[in-house]
Amino acid sequence: MIGKIAWKNTWFKPLNTLLSIILLTASVSIISVLILLQKQFEEKFSSSMDNIDLVLGAKGSPLQLILSSVYQIDAPPGNIPYPQAETWMQNPMVESAVPLAYGDNYMGYKIVGTNDNYLKHFNLHLAEGIPFSKDFEVVVGAGIAKNIGLKIGDTFFGTHGDAEEGEVHDHHAYKVVGILEPSGKVADQLILSNISSVWNMHDHEHEDHSEEAHDHSDHQHAEGEEHHHEEINPHEGKEITAVLLKLRNNMAKMTWPRIIPQNTEMQAASPALEVNRLFAMFGVGISALTYLAYGIMFISGISIFVALYNTLKERKYEFALLRITGATKLQLLWLVLLESIFLCTIGFILGIVFGRVGLHFLSVSSQEEFKMAFNPFEFLWKEEGMLFAATLTVGILAAIIPAIKAYSLNISKTLANA
Repeated sequence: MIGKIAWKNTWFKPLNTLLSIILLTASVSIISVLILLQKQFEEKFSSSMDNIDLVLGAKGSPLQLILSSVYQIDAPPGNIPYPQAETWMQNPMVESAVPLAYGDNYMGYKIVGTNDNYLKHFNLHLAEGIPFSKDFEVVVGAGIAKNIGLKIGDTFFGTHGDAEEGEVHDHHAYKVVGILEPSGKVADQLILSNISSVWNMHDHEHEDHSEEAHDHSDHQHAEGEEHHHEEINPHEGKEITAVLLKLRNNMAKMTWPRIIPQNTEMQAASPALEVNRLFAMFGVGISALTYLAYGIMFISGISIFVALYNTLKERKYEFALLRITGATKLQLLWLVLLESIFLCTIGFILGIVFGRVGLHFLSVSSQEEFKMAFNPFEFLWKEEGMLFAATLTVGILAAIIPAIKAYSLNISKTLANA
């Protein structure tokens, strides 16, 4: 009975009620989106840098190098000579090395030249097909296969650079030979090939004469042993974009970022260090928006208080009649509190719903721009449970003074003045 009356009283003044609900919905939406964004953002960044101690690349911004090579969301600072990178890749202190070469994209998705170590390093598995083994064979991420419908046996032409509208390399078609299982990592949004595919795609002279040059070099090698002392690195003159390094000891992790720039035209950046800096910058923005959202919630609490307090004068005769018909003081107190709780619950539910809708559109935009998607259907029971508790607390605090006034209502005086 009390609950039914409280529900009807909640809509006694619909404009006041709607204002309070809108403010609560806005604050809960912002906070819920921020909670989900921060968790998923940090999870995606942390999972993608597993087993990467250093990234070897061209000199420039370390953060730019990390974002471009580990997360594929920025342009690289430049290329590095592959023979020079090989020297460090083959160092005894290196446990594993994953070279990366960029150059093209397909419908905005990066085509990355690498080797078998990429799949092993990130523990990636094929849902169907086989790994790339020949030039222009590719393995596509699960997200790409789902978004644009690529399947085993399909062929396509790459576009030069990062922009979809660039020059199309129609002299060689890539062929899909494998599709990765969904991993939640950056690889879901990548097209992987071997490095020589990237080189050959941009080396027309090599493309036109590759077989002839290969046969000629084999003939020269067999013809005379006198040239053995002039062996040339087959990768001489070739460039790659970066190398992901996993090192064997902490000493190399600490010293290489200083030694490599001093002795080469390359740099060695630490993903952990740069990502922590990024999180620190990201955290400032998250905190500012969170404070703003709680400020809106506080204003909604004031709105609820004003609405309840103002309607209390108009409803004091109603409360007096309820007391005469048998309602207790505690029931009147509970009646006012319940109205505020109804408002807060409605605002919270709508806030969660609109927050998910907002995250969905944010995810679509992020998917198009950075090839990074967020899951709007994830529920963080602990964090969102605390948010619900905070919302109810605001409502109860806003209603406590009107509730006490209803509790201490003087029946005889109220009816005498009626």
